[in-house]
Amino acid sequence: MKQSRTMSLVEAFANVAVGYGIAVITQIVVFPLFGLTTTLAENMAMGAIFTVVSIARSYCLRRAFESLWLSRKPSA
Repeated sequence: MKQSRTMSLVEAFANVAVGYGIAVITQIVVFPLFGLTTTLAENMAMGAIFTVVSIARSYCLRRAFESLWLSRKPSA
């Protein structure tokens, strides 16, 4: 069964939406351990930037693996 490009994008968004919350919480906890002081708004902005990059990465990797899978699938 082939996953559509739209569903690949939906999956990437769902995955990264959960990751965004985890990333912001992680930044709030970890940054002070390294002497970095940021506001909640700054953490959220950084999380948003990383989220956009992560969505693009997830989508591209999904499409690459889908392409590899289709190229190795025996033809009928």
